[in-house]
Amino acid sequence: MNRTQLLIVDGDRSNEDPNHWHGSIEHAIASAIQDGYCIGRRVRIGQVEGRIIGFNIGTFGSYHGAVYPLLVATELGTAKCRMSEITAI
Repeated sequence: MNRTQLLIVDGDRSNEDPNHWHGSIEHAIASAIQDGYCIGRRVRIGQVEGRIIGFNIGTFGSYHGAVYPLLVATELGTAKCRMSEITAI
């Protein structure tokens, strides 16, 4: 099995509302897993092949986990993807 070194990034924000519930991210990730997009699955983004390496749990920014729940490693780098942007190989 090919092992990948992972980097943990602290995504904390000091101005985030502590009472905000991020259920939409949990829902997006659960939907991806239910559709078969689990870690290790080979996929294609357009013509570029890749492998799902994790799930995006980011709660802010343009590419947050509720919209882009999948992290896909490709030869061009890691991409945050929607399920509609990829196809299983």
